[in-house]
Amino acid sequence: MRVIFLKDVKGKGKKGDVKNVSDGYARNFLLKNNLAEEATPGNLKALEAKKKKDAAIEQKEKDDAVKLKEEIENLTVEIKAKSGDSGRLFGSITSKQIADVLNKNYGYKIDKRKIELDQPIRSLGYTNVPVKLHHEVSGTIKVHVVEQ
Repeated sequence: MRVIFLKDVKGKGKKGDVKNVSDGYARNFLLKNNLAEEATPGNLKALEAKKKKDAAIEQKEKDDAVKLKEEIENLTVEIKAKSGDSGRLFGSITSKQIADVLNKNYGYKIDKRKIELDQPIRSLGYTNVPVKLHHEVSGTIKVHVVEQ
């Protein structure tokens, strides 16, 4: 019997796969537990339509990420912090602070987990900070830390 997997089944198939399985396995396990549905022509058309829709949504997300990357590449985020004599900060600038300044001052809602700051910024000056906007698109934000 041909079935369309609705969920991942270990050793058999992943979500969206169309495969032949034995009739008893399909009826008694896959269909009963809503892990798969029978591959009728109507269900196959619905699956193709869903795949096209998902691909279109994915492409739109990627295009939005590329547009956002171009906008933030030209941006310099200025953050004020207290510092000592040698230019060393009291405390540090974290990815959360960068995300808050981006949201408040520039209107870009970028999640703090997307800002890939290896070590918090602990000195005055310019720092290039990588940002992962999409799994295929990465950009950099120039952060300027100035004395308060």
